[in-house]
Amino acid sequence: MFADYSSTELMSIFAMQGFAGLSLFSVFVLMAMGLAIIFGQMGVINMAHGEFMILGAYTTYLTSQFFQNFMPELFAGSFFVAMVLAFLVSGALGAFVEWAMVRHLYRRPLDTLLATWGLSLILQQAYRSIFGAREVGVDLPDWMMGAFNVTDFVQLPINGLFVMVIALSIALAVYLLMYRSGWGKKVRAVVQNRPMAEAVGINTAGVDRATFALGCGIAGVAGSAFTMIGSTGPSSGQAYIVDTFLVVVFGGAQSLVGTIVSAFGISQAQSTMEFFLSGSMAKVLTLLVVVGILMLRPEGLMALKVRR
Repeated sequence: MFADYSSTELMSIFAMQGFAGLSLFSVFVLMAMGLAIIFGQMGVINMAHGEFMILGAYTTYLTSQFFQNFMPELFAGSFFVAMVLAFLVSGALGAFVEWAMVRHLYRRPLDTLLATWGLSLILQQAYRSIFGAREVGVDLPDWMMGAFNVTDFVQLPINGLFVMVIALSIALAVYLLMYRSGWGKKVRAVVQNRPMAEAVGINTAGVDRATFALGCGIAGVAGSAFTMIGSTGPSSGQAYIVDTFLVVVFGGAQSLVGTIVSAFGISQAQSTMEFFLSGSMAKVLTLLVVVGILMLRPEGLMALKVRR
């Protein structure tokens, strides 16, 4: 197959596929950050994480429709409003789910898996009843369309660059929140020693709720980014939940840098191989490589060092 292309064409193809993977990387890193906070910090296996992402995508769709119908002169800034609303709506639902269900299942990870899997089915049916079974697409502002011409063969999509900047900005904000703020110290204290954290006056229940809500809210922002690479349907989140867990485990469950590196590597590998192979075969090969690396390094790429 490669013999059919010149060296210049091959370099252009790899560059284009790499740029095409920027949006997928953004979705992966946002989804994985939210899941890493919930799974890595709280030990909760949230199988409904994809549905929180799709809630953000539907919120983006409704916001886009609202601006187009009632405030068309402000449509250029609608995506910024949509991202904020996606974070708030998904985070609010996450806080409610933590209060109503998850808080009763701490230290029982298999029970959280079953409970959140049931929640994912409920949310899928709710989306199907409200929005219908057909997938919907989001119209983007004109300034997010098009691409920069890097060379005669390579174009850099504007929306991919924009979402990647948003993803990295949120990653930086999460790092500052978790490792450079008083609230982040409380989260780490609760994770390391819950009884002692309660003894010094930390509201552990409130920390748990805020942490779960934060993870779900970031998944909602991932849903906004998802609208740029695909249409939104009731079960669209299921296509990403396995990849998200793969990113988190491969990068190291409690490593923010590992999550970003893992998301970039997996998204670029899938995007590049999908040009030469089928989508399913690209996923299979990526999975085999990741499994092989995890056999050699089961703690992940960048696991945190713990003093024993």
